[in-house]
Amino acid sequence: MTSRPLIVRLRNWVGDVILGVPALHLLQSHGYQLQLVGARWAAPLLRGEGWPVHARPKPLRERVAQLRQLRMQARSIDPGLDRRDNAMVLPTSFSAALEMRLAGLKAVGYRQEARGPLLSRAEPITYGGHALASYWELACRFLRIDATPPAEIGLRTAAADQQRADQVLAQHGVRPGFIVICPFAGGLFEDQDKTWPAFADFSRQLLALGRDVVACPGPGEDSIISTQHPGVKLLPGVDLGAYGGVLRRAGLVVSNDTGPAHLAAAVGAPVLSVLGPTKPEQWAPWGPSVGIVRHWPRWPTVDEVLARSESMLATAGAGRSAAPVAGAK
Repeated sequence: MTSRPLIVRLRNWVGDVILGVPALHLLQSHGYQLQLVGARWAAPLLRGEGWPVHARPKPLRERVAQLRQLRMQARSIDPGLDRRDNAMVLPTSFSAALEMRLAGLKAVGYRQEARGPLLSRAEPITYGGHALASYWELACRFLRIDATPPAEIGLRTAAADQQRADQVLAQHGVRPGFIVICPFAGGLFEDQDKTWPAFADFSRQLLALGRDVVACPGPGEDSIISTQHPGVKLLPGVDLGAYGGVLRRAGLVVSNDTGPAHLAAAVGAPVLSVLGPTKPEQWAPWGPSVGIVRHWPRWPTVDEVLARSESMLATAGAGRSAAPVAGAK
């Protein structure tokens, strides 16, 4: 099959980028050579897939210049590039479509924010379903096919990232069967906080199970672990590529509604997602290894989450499927 370049603008949040991976796999399987544009952290996050990921500049002029350069490079590979749909816009913002149009690209995206005239094909969006299914559906419409989303995301981890993850775990004396907690949550959901208020009490009781409990905080989050979660092993400075490798080794990941929960599910780790206002039918981590605790409009209790954690730990490993490590034999 002849390879055809396709420029894809990624979403701006870690979870959204991960939920878009099956759509990218689908496009690649149909012979498209992906050139991805997104946030700087997207490159280490997707390193195991081998896709070129270009860090998106901030000024509009530079963003358009970058896309024009990618278009020129793609046209040198495929002289017929400009005669077909040659780009996809996963974000639904007006600016994302505008940049594509100014760069001379024929982009396919969802019809939002009156941006239909800027797109080569503006597709109607279906509300209420899971975000992964939305990205998958857009890829299907680009390809003009009908297909069912996969049961697992299957995100690959680069071999070098897995090696770094294993080294970090060894350096901190983390024993097999460890638990990762993600007590962080960026942003709000419908103007409501997504952070489980009892997470600190939960982590103290979790330590009583006798397993190592670890956390990989992002920039500026170290103090949350050191002050609110004493006894939890801090693994600082782990980028998203190595973070996937750490999560792959975990016996359980307990998380708020946040990007690492999606990353854990994507690499096949057992994930317990503690949700408050977040709608699981739209934003729950995707995969067969995912458990959900939600009783909104009240938050789950510590006892409820602890009982579910112990249950998942007891069954972890039975039938567990993990995404492959790229380059592993």
